[in-house]
Amino acid sequence: MTKLASRMDRFKPSPMVAVTAKIAELRAKGRDILGLNAGEPDFDTPDTVKEAAIAAIRKGETKYTPIDGTPALKQAIIGKFKRENGLGYRADQVMAGSGAKQILFNAFMASLDQGDEVIIPRPYWMSYPDLVQLAEGTPVLISCTGTDGQKVLPRDIERAITPKTKWVVLNSPNNPSGAAYTRAELKALADVLLKHPHVMAMTDDIYEHFVYDGVEFVTLAQVEPRLLERTLTINGVSKTYAMTGWRLGFAGGPTDLIKAMVKVQSQSALNPSSITQAAAIEALNGPQGFVKERQQAFKERRDLVVSMLNQASGLKCRKPEGSFYVYPSCAGVIGRTTPAGQKIATDQEFVTYLLESEGVSTMSGELCGLSPYFRVSFAASMATLEEGCKRIQRACAALR
Repeated sequence: MTKLASRMDRFKPSPMVAVTAKIAELRAKGRDILGLNAGEPDFDTPDTVKEAAIAAIRKGETKYTPIDGTPALKQAIIGKFKRENGLGYRADQVMAGSGAKQILFNAFMASLDQGDEVIIPRPYWMSYPDLVQLAEGTPVLISCTGTDGQKVLPRDIERAITPKTKWVVLNSPNNPSGAAYTRAELKALADVLLKHPHVMAMTDDIYEHFVYDGVEFVTLAQVEPRLLERTLTINGVSKTYAMTGWRLGFAGGPTDLIKAMVKVQSQSALNPSSITQAAAIEALNGPQGFVKERQQAFKERRDLVVSMLNQASGLKCRKPEGSFYVYPSCAGVIGRTTPAGQKIATDQEFVTYLLESEGVSTMSGELCGLSPYFRVSFAASMATLEEGCKRIQRACAALR
C-alpha cells in the first residue's frame, strides 16, 4: 500500500464528490433527481464570449502565455477593477489563474507558515478551511448567526485576532447564505483591521453582480482605501458570465504578494488556458446588458424559493441580499421522525432524507460550518425550483 504524505490527513476531498456520486447512483436506478445543489448558473455562456474563444483558436492562440495572464487579459482585469470597483492596480498587481480556487490556493501557499491563523466567518464556502490547512495554516472559524443577518460582526473579528493572525477572509455576497455586506458594515470591519497592521484581508467577490432589492455591491478596499495594500481582491468570470467550466479567476493585490503567487502558479498549473483567456477578455470588455437580465431572473427565482420554503413545516428561510443560494434553518425538523422510523438528528441527515425520499439534492449546513441549516441553489429554471420546493414541503409534512 502506498504511504501517503501526512499533509493528506489535514484536509478532506471536496464533499461534492460524494454528493455527485450519490446522485449518479440514484439516477442509475431510475430515480428522478432534482439538483438544487449546483453552484453554477444554468444560463449559457454568452455567444460573444464563445465566438471570441473560437476566433482565438482559428488565429492559433494555442500556445503558452505569460504565467499570470496575457497583457491584454491583465489590462481587461485592471479595467474591470477600476470601472466597477474603483480600485486602481498596475499590471504587476494583478494576475489570472485557472479559477478563483487556484487564486486562493496560490495566496495561502505563498503567505502562510505553519501555525499562521486565518479567520473565516461561518457559514463559509466549503473549500476555505481545507485550502488553509493544505498550506499548513490554522483556520479560525467564527460564527455568523441568523440574528446578525448571517454576517460577521466587528467585535467577533476583534476577539479572534491574535499575533498569529495572517488573514481575514470575507465573502460577500456569501456562499452559502447569500448575505451581502453594506458599505457601513464593511467600514466597521475595516476599522477593526486598521488597528491590526499585521493582518491581511482576502475578499472573495465572485457573486458581486448578483445582488437584489437595490443592494449596492461594494468591496473592502473600495470602502477603505487605506487597506488597498493589505487586501487581496479575488474575482472571476465563472458566475457572472456563466463560465464555470472555462476556469478563469483573477485577483488584485500588493505587488510582493502577487509576485509570490505567480511563483507558486509557475510550479503548479502554469498559465490559464490561452483560449479561456481570450474568452475572458471579451467577457470583461464586451457587452454587459445580459448581466442585469440574469440578475432579475435570479431575483424572481429567489422570491419563489423563499416563499415556498417558508411554507414548509419546520423550515425558516431568510431572504438573502445576493448570490443564487438560500440557507434556510431546518432546526424545526431536528428531532422529528421520518415515515421509515428514522429520527432526524442533524442537517446532514435531513438533506439525506430529502434526497432519498423525494429526490431533491441540496447541501447540508454541516459542510459549510454552520448547523442546523441547508443550502438550496436557485440557479435552476422556475419549473424545476417550484417542483423541488413542493417536494421539500411534502417531505417536511411527512415528518412526525
